[in-house]
Amino acid sequence: MHAMKSRMETTEIVVGLDIGTTKVCAVVGEVDADGITILGVGNVPCRGLRKGVVSNIDWTVRSITEAIEAAQTMAGVEIRTVYAGVAGSHIRCQSSDGVAAISGGEVTRLDVERVLEGARAIPVDADRQILHVLPREFTVDNQDGIRDPVGMSGVRLGTKVNLITAATSCVQNVVRCAERCGLTVADVVLEPVASAESVLSEDEKEIGVALIDIGGGTTDLLLYVDGGIAHASVIPAGGNNVTADIAAGLRTPMGEAERLKRNFGCALGRMVGDEEEIEVPGVGGHPPRRTARRVLSDIIEPRVEEIFAVIRKRIEDTGLLEQLSAGAVLTGGGVLMEGMTEFAEEILGMPVRLGVPVGVRGITQLVAGPQYATGVGLVQYGANALAQARALTPPPPEVARMDGRRDRIKESRREVREASREVLRDASDDTRIEKKSGGRFWSWLRAAF
Repeated sequence: MHAMKSRMETTEIVVGLDIGTTKVCAVVGEVDADGITILGVGNVPCRGLRKGVVSNIDWTVRSITEAIEAAQTMAGVEIRTVYAGVAGSHIRCQSSDGVAAISGGEVTRLDVERVLEGARAIPVDADRQILHVLPREFTVDNQDGIRDPVGMSGVRLGTKVNLITAATSCVQNVVRCAERCGLTVADVVLEPVASAESVLSEDEKEIGVALIDIGGGTTDLLLYVDGGIAHASVIPAGGNNVTADIAAGLRTPMGEAERLKRNFGCALGRMVGDEEEIEVPGVGGHPPRRTARRVLSDIIEPRVEEIFAVIRKRIEDTGLLEQLSAGAVLTGGGVLMEGMTEFAEEILGMPVRLGVPVGVRGITQLVAGPQYATGVGLVQYGANALAQARALTPPPPEVARMDGRRDRIKESRREVREASREVLRDASDDTRIEKKSGGRFWSWLRAAF
């Protein structure tokens, strides 16, 4: 029992590495029987990516190293293995089916793994690889619509899945950057899939929801219908496009344009008062000047409207717009501007809320913003992957020996109980015979004398 207890209660360190266009974020979590505890966070700017894809390995490696060192210092642990996020317009989503025979008449985890392996056995281009096999539903014999078939009886197991594919070179560049920092990549995860782990509830996934992750270089879209992922796509536009428009429209450096966007930006012009003013730094030696905040909002609004219009068009093209009863959830650093949720509700025509990471403990105040959704989600994804691997792994020899010894003890006890019952039964039979024999003797004695 001690061996089993130690096996169940061991703590493991899981690290999520969000390599984004504008920042690299490392989140350290401790996973135990009670859940996930956030131990440390490292967040540094990054200039080595363009639209979610690595464009300069040296700059990216430098940012990863700084983020990992900051997270290690805060958490007080040494980081060796990470779960890395990947994004970019090279991401594709396609559907597939799989069928497998059920061995033993009852569905096991191994049967589920075999049918998912069959679903991913489809031809893909030589320069692409499969990132995820995301099951939408399972079928056991003629019964469909099953979420978790483990334990069900049948002879034939089927599944419908969505396959997420990515350009092999883009994935390898992310892995190579991490390895040059002395890290081992346990898995490469699509960033919106990770974000969904941390900001979406099971109820939202069940009745249908759209996850919109607006980052610096890309906007990721993920649709959940009936509890499963029905669509995934990436739009090559994000917060950097808004910053570039501000820099060009107000004739100010990119760094100052980013500061103005964060501190004074508003996606909906009518939410800005006419009397509000901001100071715009000049470029090339020109002095700063004051201008109405409404001018800044008038530059931001068309670009944000364009992004949300493309998102609505993508959703309409899937034919799933009417099935998103829970509306949309906005997350990512690009949604921190004032008026984003209100503007999204107008264009998408559905309820919209801001998504922040939930379901973790520890120093949660450091990851309480939508910009940390992917980092925290990568930790939760890694924790789930470890739990599934543990479920598929047979127990260690000492646990198996304890189980066998316990079974033998139970068998011995059962044999002792059976023997005791047999002895008591024989004793009661002998007593009845003695009583019966003694009764006949006294009757004969009385008759004779």
